[in-house]
Amino acid sequence: MSDRILIRDLLVRGIVGINADERRERQDVLVNVVMWVDARAAAASDDIDAAVNYRTVAKRILEHVEGGAPLLVERLASELARLVLTEFAVERVRVRVEKPGALRFARSVGVEVEREPADYA
Repeated sequence: MSDRILIRDLLVRGIVGINADERRERQDVLVNVVMWVDARAAAASDDIDAAVNYRTVAKRILEHVEGGAPLLVERLASELARLVLTEFAVERVRVRVEKPGALRFARSVGVEVEREPADYA
């Protein structure tokens, strides 16, 4: 399937990291999501109920990041992939989670995962 929904540079404040200060203080986390969907029904009907509502996806991502506290960015990326695949009509997802300013002289560091529903069966 070549239809994709993109959420780019969703800025969230959350707890993620292994250092003591990262466990205490919320920090900026950038989330990028690519969702492979079949958008034909939504396009034909022009009905939001036939579409994957990206606003709802973004709200769920925000809730998850703000409510969790994983140690590793890898864990957070995998959790978000699972969330999108299990709660929405998505065939495949790519999630990139970045921590801006986490590494000196780098704009950000992050992890990108790509998953399908079978990865969480």
